[in-house]
Amino acid sequence: MSIKIYHAVASALTLGALGTLVTTSSAHASGFALPDASAAGIATTNALVANPEELGAIPYNPAAMGFHDTSSVALGGFLIGPSFSVTTASGNHDSQGADWTFLPSFQAAIKLADQWRLGLGLHVPYGLETRWTYGTFPLLSQQINLGPVTLPTASHPTASKLEILNFVPTLAYRVTPDLSLSAGMDVYWAKTAQLDSNLAELSGDGTGFGFNLSALYRLNAWTLGASFHSAATIDLDGDYTALNPTMVALKLLQPSQAATLDLDLPWRLQLGLRYEISPSLAAEFDWSYTGWSRFQQLEIYGKQNGALIFADTNDWHNASAYRLGLTWQVQPATQLRFGYSYDQAAQDDEYFSARVPDTDRHLFGIGVAQDLGDGFAVEASYLYVMGVDRDYASTVPYTKTSGVNGTTAVNGDYEMSAHLVGIEVSKTF
Repeated sequence: MSIKIYHAVASALTLGALGTLVTTSSAHASGFALPDASAAGIATTNALVANPEELGAIPYNPAAMGFHDTSSVALGGFLIGPSFSVTTASGNHDSQGADWTFLPSFQAAIKLADQWRLGLGLHVPYGLETRWTYGTFPLLSQQINLGPVTLPTASHPTASKLEILNFVPTLAYRVTPDLSLSAGMDVYWAKTAQLDSNLAELSGDGTGFGFNLSALYRLNAWTLGASFHSAATIDLDGDYTALNPTMVALKLLQPSQAATLDLDLPWRLQLGLRYEISPSLAAEFDWSYTGWSRFQQLEIYGKQNGALIFADTNDWHNASAYRLGLTWQVQPATQLRFGYSYDQAAQDDEYFSARVPDTDRHLFGIGVAQDLGDGFAVEASYLYVMGVDRDYASTVPYTKTSGVNGTTAVNGDYEMSAHLVGIEVSKTF
């Protein structure tokens, strides 16, 4: 391979990893989403948007605050234990991410007046971590001999990590005894944004803003809920570090510098219908639709000269999730919860990415809530995520001058699963 051709290849790969900054493959919903926002949500596999009774429903539909006569504070979080592996031509490889990751959850609902409620929430809607050892993908691990030095010919993903926190202030108004409406903001903070490859590393953070609207209407034993979160863009600022001084000296790799990336987050719509079968038993069906079609193009600019140093096309599509939840008040102070969801993948074969090997998922949840008296309650839940195995076999040849997504470079049999354990303590007053 000539230096001229190699220069073109290296320039295309310089921030190839940056183009997948947000693609952490341990997420357990479509794309890189983490829909869980409360212990009750984990137990019911997030089928709570039409629930006017549980405190854990407020993060899914802030209008539910209007149906609560008291103020409340809930504090908790959940542990995620992901398992992700791929079998390629070089063998079976496990993602070497953290064994368990803790994500916090906080929700307060303050009664301002008879009809008004103020909500303050903090959740982690996107993120997690993956690590691939160098050599997992053989076509991305090749070397070229340029006489005195041997240099890599591709950007091989090694480590990616993303954690986005969402601060959600909302205001709810009880229009009638059976109708509540709410509106609020979504303040996103990319607390951790890290990407490593064999060529470069990037770490950074950033913020973005959106809005949310929700409604909850009750008619006898039926309740209808709707919640919408707008799209948002997070402006990420990071430090890009080149790892191969020889390639930098040969101008085959951009020198270390600050870099920026606009990360487009999808809009989210959730509709739910709940039926109270008896005073102690209720069932809910939710449909969730996520606008992943916004996640089309990633462009990274260097702050040193303002030039575009990388562009990547993802071409994702909107994805649905179907959720079923059941609550059973077995004792006046004890409630059991169950759930099942089916989440569709947002990624077609054409732009399949090894950094986000998205797949359809089945989710199974169970949980319990115990009233402790004096306004205190404790909740615990467990969720198992079973990903549908994705045996990816592209016929589009990978070449040194082409992109990686959707090519033979990422061929492999991908498997994933995850365990979630949630705990939450609440106080009403």
